[in-house]
Parts: sequence; C-alpha cells; structure tokens
Amino acid sequence: MNSVELTVTHSSADLSIMGLFWAADPFVKLVMLLLIFASIWCWAIVVEKITIIRRERRLAQAFEDAFWSGGSIDKLYDDTGANPRDAMSIVFVAAMREWRRATSRGLADAGRADLRASLVSRIDRSMNFTITREMERMERGMNLLASIGSVSPFVGLLGTVWGIMSSFQSIAESKNTSLAVVAPGIAEALFATALGLAAAIPAVIAYNKFAGDLERFGARLETFAQEFSTLLARQLDEGGK
Repeated sequence: MNSVELTVTHSSADLSIMGLFWAADPFVKLVMLLLIFASIWCWAIVVEKITIIRRERRLAQAFEDAFWSGGSIDKLYDDTGANPRDAMSIVFVAAMREWRRATSRGLADAGRADLRASLVSRIDRSMNFTITREMERMERGMNLLASIGSVSPFVGLLGTVWGIMSSFQSIAESKNTSLAVVAPGIAEALFATALGLAAAIPAVIAYNKFAGDLERFGARLETFAQEFSTLLARQLDEGGK
C-alpha cells in the first residue's frame, strides 16, 4: 500500500523549471544558484563588452577622420583635450604630451640627431605603454568569461552526480524502482547540467568573439602609433636640417 502511494506522489511531481529547482537536494540547489549567478554575470560582461567595443570603434573612426584630414596636429591636440574618452585619442594625447615637452625645451628643433632619436624613442614608449594600459582596461572581464566557459559544465556535472546519488539513496530507502519514482530525482539532477551548459556556451562564444575583436582593435592602435611616430620623426628630421 505504501509503495502504491509513493508511486502516485512522484508521478504527479512538478517537472517544470521551478518545480525541479525547489524539489532538488540542498547541495544541488546551491550548485544551481551558483550557475544562475555565473550566467547573469556572463551576460552582464557580454553587454558591457559589446557597448565598449562599439563605442571605441566609433570614436576611433571619428578621431582617425580628424587626424588624417590634413589639419594641424597641435590644433587637434588642443581640441581633444587632456582627458579624452577613447583609447586612440588617449594614445595620441600621450604622444603629444612628450612632443609638447620637447618643443617647450627646444629639443624638437635641436640639430643633434641623438636628441631627436631619443625623443622619438620616448614618444614610442609612451604610446606603447598607453596602448597596453588601454587594452588591459578593455580586456577587463575576459578572464572571468573564460573561467565561466570552462568551469560551468563541470560544476553542473557535480550537481548532477550529487543529485543522482541522492535519488538512488532515496530509491534504496523506499525499495521502489518504479520509473515514476526515479524520473523526478534524475530530472532534477540533470537540470544542473543543463544550467552549466547554459552558462558555459554563451561564455565561450562571447570570449572567442571579443578576443578577436580586441585583438584587431589592439592592432589598429599599434598601426596608428607607428604611423604617428613616423610622422613626428619626419617632422624632426625636416626641422633638424
């Protein structure tokens, strides 16, 4: 009689998402909550990265249009200001600060080739340091995306293994092997694996996409730095003659 009652109770178990969550073992619940939190964090990073990369591309294009328009770089520096908003402008400002310091001390007009070479070297280092710092800022959160993508499936699997073990223990205690008894517990356990994959798959896709976008943008900054350095070196050579 007890066996029949147990079968009826589990056969009517709530197999909806919320039902599976509330019926799960406390440890499996904790795993699910961690995976839900990781998924939310992942999507927050995705939205942030999409916003940052689009903004940087748009502002970089606007700056390059102004830079290569043929106007004075000194005027562009004054118009950009001391605290620009985008990475390319920040690289430009870092180089121009070194250029202005040298100009104020007369080094840019000095006839000595070693002084001119030293100035170009300082400008290059300043731009390289700035590019590194700006790329680190833009890449913030990428390691977390990689961690979520690689760890979440195993965390979900841990919850599944634990849930299945608990289900088998319940079966052993009730001595009832009916599918209606086994199915709800196994469904609760497998739900943890599903959550792990739901967190991991977007994280992996987003990481690969953003890694490629950031690599291309970093190459764009380096190309601009090389072109600007060449332009300043040419001006120094012409001024030193």
